[in-house]
Amino acid sequence: MNNHSSSTFDFILLGLSSNPHVQKPLFAIFFIMYLVTVVGNVLIILAICSDSRLHTPMYFFLSNLSFMDICFTTVIVPKMLVNLLSETKTISYVGCLVQMYFFMALGNTDSYLLASMAIDRLVAICNPLHYDVVMRPRRCLFMLLASCTISHLHALFRVLLMSQLSFCASHVIKHFFCDTQPVLKLSCSDTSSSQIVVMTETLAVIVTPFLCILFSYLRIIVTVLRIPSAAGKWKAFSTCGSHLTVVSLFYGSIIYVYFRPLSMYSVVKDRVATVMYTVVTPMMNPFIYSLRNKDMKRGLRKLMGRVHSFERSK
Repeated sequence: MNNHSSSTFDFILLGLSSNPHVQKPLFAIFFIMYLVTVVGNVLIILAICSDSRLHTPMYFFLSNLSFMDICFTTVIVPKMLVNLLSETKTISYVGCLVQMYFFMALGNTDSYLLASMAIDRLVAICNPLHYDVVMRPRRCLFMLLASCTISHLHALFRVLLMSQLSFCASHVIKHFFCDTQPVLKLSCSDTSSSQIVVMTETLAVIVTPFLCILFSYLRIIVTVLRIPSAAGKWKAFSTCGSHLTVVSLFYGSIIYVYFRPLSMYSVVKDRVATVMYTVVTPMMNPFIYSLRNKDMKRGLRKLMGRVHSFERSK
């Protein structure tokens, strides 16, 4: 068995399925999903930018979440689509580490943005009189920059750790992109210490925003239950519905994939769960936030009106 510790070899991405008869149907499905993701999230960003009434902290974070979702899926899906129509299905060692870096950096930024949105809802419901002071633009920008910085440092640390591993004869990654667990399975180095570091550091970086979201919603629930009228309670909870739906989809699949020992790794189940938060959740976000949000509906209608006016003026 040859031991490879340099960047002179390629990995083979097994993909979603090795059955040649389903490659083209899978390509068509994921190509459409990718287009819907990009178009939907671009519309959200344009609607927020074009409507001054949406220039609030909540929609500032939402527009950045939409931008991150576009980048997040672009790191994974185009390469997956190319491999579905290719016979080689290879990715270079360096390309694998680069994909892993941006996947983790953008994915973690998503989780911190979701935590920032939870804090925004907490302040809006529990401390509405001081909302403009607490969620002032400079603080929102700081929260965004902190989210990006922490996430990129986490990704850099993880990739540097992975780059120290040696890989033996098998270079077949049983996944559709370079994720940590499938790559660790290929290493002929002793990965026990790497697994402990990965799990500990993942707990620190991913669980922190999750606990922030959990604490925020516990506070919100306590506050809302004190509202005497049923209509008041419904109005308060309705402002959180879209965010809670996205958080459930995102964190549900992440917890299933990453918070287990390597020995419990299941190829098929992990692929399905990973598709949920890498492809399905970014695609569903624009629908979740627009279909259940009157402000976003109004912003999208205003954007469409401007587009039609521009077309008529030509």
